[in-house]
Amino acid sequence: MSTTHLLYLHGFRSSPQSVKAQAMARHVEAHHPDLTWWCPQLPASPAQAMALLLAGVADWPRDRMAVMGSSLGGFYAAWLSAHLDCPAVLINPAVHPARDLARHIGAHPVWQDPAQHIVFGPEHVQELAVLERQPRPARPRTLACIAQGDEVLDWREMLARHQAGQVRLIEGSDHALSDFDVHLPQILEFLQLA
Repeated sequence: MSTTHLLYLHGFRSSPQSVKAQAMARHVEAHHPDLTWWCPQLPASPAQAMALLLAGVADWPRDRMAVMGSSLGGFYAAWLSAHLDCPAVLINPAVHPARDLARHIGAHPVWQDPAQHIVFGPEHVQELAVLERQPRPARPRTLACIAQGDEVLDWREMLARHQAGQVRLIEGSDHALSDFDVHLPQILEFLQLA
């Protein structure tokens, strides 16, 4: 059954204006105009982000929805996939965000618009730690696109965490997956949007 509802989750300090989010939005508009597409601006608070997302997809059909996420958004996408039993594409997904983001407490400009800022506090690290403790499914419905050239996250950690699902291990590339278009056909096939 093909996907009719797709949620895209951006990463830390990112936004719906990210290159990958915009590329997916253009593809959906051109090839799947009837698909329900949602790419919200996520709050800095992981607990608020999850509340927003769970409320936003509450009426979506579980058997026809999918999630995509990059970096911290990939962590969120894996969490949602496990809890909602829906497929998810994880692009260089964060594995230990509480550990990794603990050193980023403070105000940060948004990558796509430096005039905008997010404020990330110690309480947000604790919220991530709570999400990290949730149990993971034995057979995840995920496709993890993992770049060995990721300069932000350790690809070995990503592979170890997500090897129970499908994995596309990419030689080179980078954290942003700048060659996203090269990997789009496999992503679309996994999402049943090819």
